[in-house]
Amino acid sequence: MGTNETPPPKPTRPPVPRPAHAPPPSVPPPRQGLVISKRLLWVHGGAYPLENIVRVYTFVLRPWRGEAFARFLKRGGITLALLLFLMYLSDSSSGSSWDSGYGSSGSDMEGFVAFALFAVAMLLIYFFGVMASVVFAKEHDVLAIETNGRSTALVTGKREYLNQLVGSIAEAIDKPDAEFQAAVGTLAITNYGDYFFGDTVNMYGGSGNTGVVK
Repeated sequence: MGTNETPPPKPTRPPVPRPAHAPPPSVPPPRQGLVISKRLLWVHGGAYPLENIVRVYTFVLRPWRGEAFARFLKRGGITLALLLFLMYLSDSSSGSSWDSGYGSSGSDMEGFVAFALFAVAMLLIYFFGVMASVVFAKEHDVLAIETNGRSTALVTGKREYLNQLVGSIAEAIDKPDAEFQAAVGTLAITNYGDYFFGDTVNMYGGSGNTGVVK
């Protein structure tokens, strides 16, 4: 005669206690400086994967002084030529108006010429200021970090120190566990188009193209 026996209860695992506080987030790299950590190169808060870096080099960032001065002469010459043309029209129109007995048109033309003189003077001052900001700009020793895209990171410092950073970054590209920090400066430049970025080559098709024009 069979008996109904209840199976023994299954052992239960104790609940895993949850931490009272979540672990603190990792500290972000400093925004001022150059840091390599976890296969990333941080430059003033911007991240560049090390595997995307194609070139690291130093050069002297020089302003286009001669081009800026030539541009000022061209703009100033055109502005002065326009002023002389307006003055010629003013003289011819004022002379004809007085001969015909109408003095009001001559006074209107004189007022227009006075306004044109003021506008031309302001333009010349503006053109001179633009030229002076380039001609008297300082040169900078720069470390450039180019990627396989269009982005380029630029930092400044002493030339010997930047040359050492080139070697450190090149070694870090081949070392997966590379970690280091360096203090570098930023560039206070409003228009990079006024500066010469070293040797450049523009090539449009063809074959057998060699050499660099300096």
